[in-house]
Amino acid sequence: MASRSGEQEAGAPRAVAFDFNGTLSLDEPLLCSIYREMFAGQGRPLTEAEYFAQLAGHTEETIIGTWLEVEGDELAALVEQRVARYLERAGDGSTVPDAVREAVAYAAERVPVAVVSGAFRREIEPVLAAAGLAPHIRVVVAADDVAEGKPHPEGYERAVALLGGGLRPGDVVAFEDTEAGVAAAKDAGLRCVGLLSTLAPERLARADELAERVDVAFLRGLLG
Repeated sequence: MASRSGEQEAGAPRAVAFDFNGTLSLDEPLLCSIYREMFAGQGRPLTEAEYFAQLAGHTEETIIGTWLEVEGDELAALVEQRVARYLERAGDGSTVPDAVREAVAYAAERVPVAVVSGAFRREIEPVLAAAGLAPHIRVVVAADDVAEGKPHPEGYERAVALLGGGLRPGDVVAFEDTEAGVAAAKDAGLRCVGLLSTLAPERLARADELAERVDVAFLRGLLG
């Protein structure tokens, strides 16, 4: 993958890691609508602009805890409510486009594929299964698996270790749609493709490359 800064082109990736929300599952507008419903019900309305400017890409606890100023049992209950609402609307896999399904299958035929997400395993796995992606995913690192969520690099560090095979961080390319995700991937030493599905290009400035979407054409150029 060629760097936009003009650095020497790196070797072909030996593994690929995808973020989940907004990357495999094009669900950020859905998540925004769920948070807006919940937060309005709590008397702290949230606008779409505020969600994408301040909250998108962060952990569940950060999003809900920060906006509603809650913690402990109250925070835990609201997190469960958000997960339940998400699965009601996205658990059928409908938020994963056909082009993404084809691209993940293409990648999995060539290299190990991981999912690294700030979402919980109990919401990621049903969507992957319903969309037919589960057989193609070697490793899932979810919020349940780390002490620190994105933008902390722990999730990506764990994914590289679990993929094994002598992989180094620089052998893996991550796909991310938010600056928190890009920061997590880059701070873990991975190369990163910033996807323009959620935020403006300038907010993904740390990515090595930008792409409009995840599809077979892009994966072919990346993996051969």
